[in-house]
Amino acid sequence: MDKAVDKRTEERLRYSWPVWFAENFNDILAQGQMVVVSSGGAAFTCYADKCPSPGDQITTRFSVPRHDAEDPFDLENFIREGHICRVDELSPFVRRVAVQFAEPL
Repeated sequence: MDKAVDKRTEERLRYSWPVWFAENFNDILAQGQMVVVSSGGAAFTCYADKCPSPGDQITTRFSVPRHDAEDPFDLENFIREGHICRVDELSPFVRRVAVQFAEPL
């Protein structure tokens, strides 16, 4: 059986913490759950009725654990604009959204 070749240039951080997103941060923010994040983008799940579409521009707000922190609960907060690359239907109610950041973390 052939094994897929991973062409990613860096490891992804997998975790399940909240992410907030909207087309514009002046709008009401929707909440999702982070699946994976890297310096160039992220994937998160959200409810289908709040889901952006491929090609949409959104702004995200999220926190990630600090890699070298003395306190394991120390977080770094980010706000990033980006565009939606892909949306996968996980169920009739939940979608997984892939966003590419306009500026790396």
